[in-house]
Amino acid sequence: MTRFALTLEFDGSPFMGLQRQVHGPSVQQSVEDAAFAVTGERAIMHAAGRTDAGVHALGMRAHIDIAKPFEAYKLLGALNDRLRPHPIAVLSSEVVPDDWHARFSCVGRAYIYRIANRRAPLTLEKGKAWMVPKPLDAEAMHRAAQILVGLHDFTTFRSVHCQSSSPLKTLDRLEVRREGEMVLIEAEARSFLHHQVRSMVGCLALVGMGRWSEEDLREALAARNRRKLGLNAPPDGLYFVRAVYPGE
Repeated sequence: MTRFALTLEFDGSPFMGLQRQVHGPSVQQSVEDAAFAVTGERAIMHAAGRTDAGVHALGMRAHIDIAKPFEAYKLLGALNDRLRPHPIAVLSSEVVPDDWHARFSCVGRAYIYRIANRRAPLTLEKGKAWMVPKPLDAEAMHRAAQILVGLHDFTTFRSVHCQSSSPLKTLDRLEVRREGEMVLIEAEARSFLHHQVRSMVGCLALVGMGRWSEEDLREALAARNRRKLGLNAPPDGLYFVRAVYPGE
Protein backbone atom coordinates (compact mmCIF):
# COMPACT_ATOMS: atom_id res chain seq x y z
CA MET A 1 0.00 0.00 0.00
CA THR A 2 1.40 3.40 -1.01
CA ARG A 3 0.24 6.71 0.45
CA PHE A 4 0.02 9.59 -2.01
CA ALA A 5 -0.19 13.21 -0.87
CA LEU A 6 -2.26 15.30 -3.27
CA THR A 7 -2.60 19.07 -3.60
CA LEU A 8 -6.04 20.05 -4.86
CA GLU A 9 -7.41 23.20 -6.43
CA PHE A 10 -11.18 23.43 -6.79
CA ASP A 11 -14.15 25.69 -7.38
CA GLY A 12 -16.55 24.88 -4.56
CA SER A 13 -19.62 26.37 -6.26
CA PRO A 14 -21.20 23.10 -7.51
CA PHE A 15 -20.39 21.07 -4.39
CA MET A 16 -22.11 20.62 -1.04
CA GLY A 17 -18.67 20.88 0.53
CA LEU A 18 -15.39 19.00 0.53
CA GLN A 19 -16.53 16.15 2.75
CA ARG A 20 -18.70 13.37 1.31
CA GLN A 21 -22.43 14.15 1.61
CA VAL A 22 -25.51 11.97 1.24
CA HIS A 23 -27.59 14.84 -0.15
CA GLY A 24 -25.36 16.13 -2.94
CA PRO A 25 -22.00 16.14 -4.75
CA SER A 26 -18.76 16.68 -2.86
CA VAL A 27 -15.09 17.15 -3.68
CA GLN A 28 -14.18 14.03 -1.70
CA GLN A 29 -16.61 11.83 -3.62
CA SER A 30 -15.42 13.19 -6.96
CA VAL A 31 -11.75 12.44 -6.15
CA GLU A 32 -12.57 9.00 -4.76
CA ASP A 33 -14.61 8.15 -7.86
CA ALA A 34 -11.72 9.26 -10.06
CA ALA A 35 -9.29 7.12 -8.05
CA PHE A 36 -11.56 4.10 -8.44
CA ALA A 37 -11.82 4.64 -12.19
CA VAL A 38 -8.01 4.77 -12.40
CA THR A 39 -7.04 1.99 -9.99
CA GLY A 40 -10.13 -0.16 -9.45
CA GLU A 41 -9.69 0.42 -5.70
CA ARG A 42 -12.06 2.15 -3.29
CA ALA A 43 -9.60 4.59 -1.74
CA ILE A 44 -10.74 7.01 0.96
CA MET A 45 -9.55 10.60 0.66
CA HIS A 46 -8.50 12.43 3.83
CA ALA A 47 -8.06 16.21 3.62
CA ALA A 48 -6.41 18.93 5.71
CA GLY A 49 -9.68 20.85 5.99
CA ARG A 50 -13.43 20.42 5.64
CA THR A 51 -14.66 23.28 3.51
CA ASP A 52 -18.36 24.19 3.37
CA ALA A 53 -20.59 24.34 0.33
CA GLY A 54 -19.42 27.10 -2.01
CA VAL A 55 -15.95 27.45 -0.45
CA HIS A 56 -12.99 27.16 -2.81
CA ALA A 57 -9.40 25.92 -2.53
CA LEU A 58 -6.11 27.00 -4.06
CA GLY A 59 -3.97 24.38 -2.33
CA MET A 60 -5.91 21.84 -0.27
CA ARG A 61 -3.72 18.94 0.87
CA ALA A 62 -5.16 15.44 0.94
CA HIS A 63 -4.03 11.83 0.80
CA ILE A 64 -5.20 8.47 -0.54
CA ASP A 65 -3.78 4.97 -0.14
CA ILE A 66 -3.35 2.85 -3.28
CA ALA A 67 -2.27 -0.82 -3.39
CA LYS A 68 -1.70 -0.95 -7.15
CA PRO A 69 1.83 0.13 -8.19
CA PHE A 70 1.73 3.70 -9.49
CA GLU A 71 4.25 6.44 -10.10
CA ALA A 72 3.18 9.69 -8.53
CA TYR A 73 3.27 11.73 -11.73
CA LYS A 74 1.23 9.12 -13.61
CA LEU A 75 -1.39 9.09 -10.86
CA LEU A 76 -1.61 12.89 -11.09
CA GLY A 77 -2.29 12.80 -14.83
CA ALA A 78 -4.74 9.92 -14.58
CA LEU A 79 -6.75 11.56 -11.79
CA ASN A 80 -6.98 14.83 -13.69
CA ASP A 81 -8.23 12.97 -16.77
CA ARG A 82 -10.95 11.26 -14.75
CA LEU A 83 -11.95 14.38 -12.79
CA ARG A 84 -13.15 16.18 -15.90
CA PRO A 85 -15.52 18.01 -16.16
CA HIS A 86 -15.60 18.64 -12.41
CA PRO A 87 -13.87 21.93 -11.47
CA ILE A 88 -11.16 20.07 -9.53
CA ALA A 89 -7.48 19.87 -10.42
CA VAL A 90 -4.74 17.80 -8.81
CA LEU A 91 -1.78 20.19 -8.76
CA SER A 92 0.74 17.75 -7.31
CA SER A 93 1.09 14.12 -6.28
CA GLU A 94 3.89 12.65 -4.18
CA VAL A 95 4.62 9.51 -2.22
CA VAL A 96 4.73 10.12 1.54
CA PRO A 97 5.43 7.92 4.58
CA ASP A 98 2.61 5.72 5.86
CA ASP A 99 2.34 7.78 9.06
CA TRP A 100 1.88 11.08 7.20
CA HIS A 101 -1.74 12.22 7.49
CA ALA A 102 -3.22 15.16 5.58
CA ARG A 103 -5.34 16.21 8.55
CA PHE A 104 -3.58 15.02 11.70
CA SER A 105 -0.01 15.83 10.58
CA CYS A 106 -1.01 19.37 9.61
CA VAL A 107 0.37 22.10 11.91
CA GLY A 108 -1.02 25.16 10.14
CA ARG A 109 -3.81 26.25 7.82
CA ALA A 110 -4.25 29.46 5.87
CA TYR A 111 -7.33 31.01 4.27
CA ILE A 112 -7.98 34.12 2.23
CA TYR A 113 -11.33 35.88 1.89
CA ARG A 114 -12.02 38.13 -1.08
CA ILE A 115 -14.50 41.01 -0.90
CA ALA A 116 -15.34 42.83 -4.13
CA ASN A 117 -15.98 46.36 -2.85
CA ARG A 118 -17.93 47.87 -5.74
CA ARG A 119 -21.45 48.90 -6.72
CA ALA A 120 -21.57 47.16 -10.09
CA PRO A 121 -22.82 43.53 -10.13
CA LEU A 122 -20.20 40.81 -10.36
CA THR A 123 -19.79 39.03 -13.68
CA LEU A 124 -16.43 37.22 -13.91
CA GLU A 125 -16.13 37.13 -10.12
CA LYS A 126 -19.70 35.97 -9.43
CA GLY A 127 -19.55 33.13 -6.93
CA LYS A 128 -15.83 33.81 -6.37
CA ALA A 129 -16.09 36.88 -4.11
CA TRP A 130 -18.53 38.61 -1.77
CA MET A 131 -19.85 41.79 -3.33
CA VAL A 132 -20.18 44.64 -0.80
CA PRO A 133 -21.36 47.85 -2.50
CA LYS A 134 -20.90 50.18 0.50
CA PRO A 135 -17.36 51.62 0.77
CA LEU A 136 -15.12 49.69 3.16
CA ASP A 137 -12.32 51.17 5.25
CA ALA A 138 -9.73 48.40 4.92
CA GLU A 139 -7.32 50.11 7.34
CA ALA A 140 -9.99 50.25 10.04
CA MET A 141 -10.76 46.59 9.38
CA HIS A 142 -7.10 45.67 9.76
CA ARG A 143 -6.77 47.53 13.06
CA ALA A 144 -9.89 45.83 14.42
CA ALA A 145 -8.69 42.43 13.20
CA GLN A 146 -5.76 42.54 15.62
CA ILE A 147 -8.25 42.23 18.49
CA LEU A 148 -8.91 38.68 17.36
CA VAL A 149 -5.26 37.60 17.03
CA GLY A 150 -3.99 35.30 19.78
CA LEU A 151 -5.61 32.71 22.05
CA HIS A 152 -9.32 33.34 22.59
CA ASP A 153 -12.63 31.66 23.22
CA PHE A 154 -14.20 32.07 19.77
CA THR A 155 -17.71 30.87 20.72
CA THR A 156 -19.25 34.01 19.18
CA PHE A 157 -17.53 33.20 15.87
CA ARG A 158 -18.39 29.49 15.93
CA SER A 159 -21.24 27.77 14.11
CA VAL A 160 -23.83 26.10 16.32
CA HIS A 161 -23.08 22.96 14.29
CA CYS A 162 -19.34 23.05 15.05
CA GLN A 163 -18.06 19.66 16.23
CA SER A 164 -14.83 20.90 17.82
CA SER A 165 -14.43 19.85 21.45
CA SER A 166 -13.35 23.35 22.50
CA PRO A 167 -14.02 26.93 21.34
CA LEU A 168 -10.47 27.91 22.31
CA LYS A 169 -8.27 28.63 19.31
CA THR A 170 -5.05 30.54 18.70
CA LEU A 171 -5.30 32.82 15.70
CA ASP A 172 -1.75 33.42 14.49
CA ARG A 173 -2.44 36.04 11.85
CA LEU A 174 -5.38 38.11 10.59
CA GLU A 175 -4.57 40.83 8.10
CA VAL A 176 -6.71 43.04 5.89
CA ARG A 177 -5.52 44.96 2.85
CA ARG A 178 -6.99 46.58 -0.24
CA GLU A 179 -5.93 45.86 -3.81
CA GLY A 180 -7.97 48.12 -6.06
CA GLU A 181 -11.63 47.31 -5.59
CA MET A 182 -10.79 44.04 -3.81
CA VAL A 183 -10.47 43.86 -0.02
CA LEU A 184 -8.48 40.78 1.03
CA ILE A 185 -8.56 39.18 4.49
CA GLU A 186 -5.87 36.59 5.28
CA ALA A 187 -6.15 34.27 8.28
CA GLU A 188 -3.65 31.73 9.62
CA ALA A 189 -3.90 29.31 12.55
CA ARG A 190 -3.16 25.73 13.45
CA SER A 191 -6.88 25.02 13.05
CA PHE A 192 -10.18 26.86 12.84
CA LEU A 193 -13.69 26.39 14.17
CA HIS A 194 -16.61 25.79 11.81
CA HIS A 195 -17.54 29.15 10.22
CA GLN A 196 -14.85 30.98 12.22
CA VAL A 197 -13.24 32.74 9.25
CA ARG A 198 -16.57 33.72 7.67
CA SER A 199 -17.85 35.01 11.02
CA MET A 200 -14.74 37.09 11.62
CA VAL A 201 -14.91 38.51 8.08
CA GLY A 202 -18.57 39.43 8.49
CA CYS A 203 -17.87 41.42 11.65
CA LEU A 204 -14.81 43.09 10.15
CA ALA A 205 -16.98 44.15 7.21
CA LEU A 206 -19.32 45.86 9.69
CA VAL A 207 -16.30 47.76 11.03
CA GLY A 208 -15.29 48.69 7.48
CA MET A 209 -18.78 50.04 6.80
CA GLY A 210 -18.70 52.13 9.98
CA ARG A 211 -21.59 50.18 11.54
CA TRP A 212 -19.35 48.63 14.22
CA SER A 213 -16.47 50.10 16.22
CA GLU A 214 -13.42 48.24 17.48
CA GLU A 215 -15.11 48.16 20.89
CA ASP A 216 -18.17 46.45 19.37
CA LEU A 217 -15.91 43.73 18.00
CA ARG A 218 -14.12 43.39 21.34
CA GLU A 219 -17.46 43.05 23.16
CA ALA A 220 -18.69 40.42 20.67
CA LEU A 221 -15.56 38.35 21.28
CA ALA A 222 -15.84 38.72 25.06
CA ALA A 223 -19.53 37.76 25.04
CA ARG A 224 -18.73 34.19 23.95
CA ASN A 225 -22.26 34.05 22.60
CA ARG A 226 -23.18 33.24 18.98
CA ARG A 227 -26.20 35.54 19.23
CA LYS A 228 -23.79 38.48 19.56
CA LEU A 229 -22.34 37.83 16.10
CA GLY A 230 -22.96 40.79 13.84
CA LEU A 231 -22.76 39.08 10.45
CA ASN A 232 -21.64 35.77 8.94
CA ALA A 233 -20.05 36.36 5.52
CA PRO A 234 -21.20 34.14 2.62
CA PRO A 235 -19.00 31.24 1.44
CA ASP A 236 -18.37 32.69 -2.06
CA GLY A 237 -15.27 34.68 -1.15
CA LEU A 238 -13.52 32.07 1.02
CA TYR A 239 -10.50 30.10 -0.23
CA PHE A 240 -8.38 27.48 1.52
CA VAL A 241 -4.87 28.60 0.55
CA ARG A 242 -2.43 26.13 2.05
CA ALA A 243 -1.72 23.56 4.74
CA VAL A 244 1.60 23.48 6.59
CA TYR A 245 3.44 20.34 7.69
CA PRO A 246 6.59 19.77 9.78
CA GLY A 247 9.72 19.90 7.68
CA GLU A 248 8.09 21.67 4.73
